[in-house]
Amino acid sequence: MKYMLVMRATDEAYAGMGEIDFEKMLETVGRFNEELIRAGVLLAAEGLADAAEGVVVDFAAEPPIVTDGPYGETKELFGGFYILNVASKEEAIEWAKRMPIAGPGFKTEIRRVSSIDEFPQDNEWIQKERVWREATGQL
Repeated sequence: MKYMLVMRATDEAYAGMGEIDFEKMLETVGRFNEELIRAGVLLAAEGLADAAEGVVVDFAAEPPIVTDGPYGETKELFGGFYILNVASKEEAIEWAKRMPIAGPGFKTEIRRVSSIDEFPQDNEWIQKERVWREATGQL
């Protein structure tokens, strides 16, 4: 099963990261990533650029409203993610507990990634997606 580990933090927690030695942080995260690779569970991992570089597309109006970052009132920002292929939610939780960037203000949300096999296989759009996934080596 695939699980996404969504790394989130408060604005204050991200601000505190500026005080951390960048090389040390890379080493700490790199060691964790290496463990995931050695265990054969890592499918993807990405960090996100600063929220000030992002935009939000809000569908509350027509046409949708596009707002540049930094965002207004945020309690937590999504800072990156891991996608793991593990046997169970419990295993995903155990990996999340070992996240190298942790402390007050940091959280990891764990969500199962739905498989294409869970959707109606007779649907035209699911069939087209399956062909694309097979052609790109994702199935």
